[in-house]
Amino acid sequence: MKTNRIIIYPKDVMRITGKSERYGRNLLNRIKENKAKAKRTFVSVSEFAEFTGLSVEEIASFLQD
Repeated sequence: MKTNRIIIYPKDVMRITGKSERYGRNLLNRIKENKAKAKRTFVSVSEFAEFTGLSVEEIASFLQD
């Protein structure tokens, strides 16, 4: 299944890592801090991949529309 999404949400992080949704929120916040992004901005798939060391293809296989 191919997805056109470019944004990562806490539930996606939960599916990818097997950790809790709270862990997903915290991880996304750490990425935003690392990238000096505003609190209410989104984290892209490529930013998540760069931060975690995973490939975009690996991440895309977990994303659901």
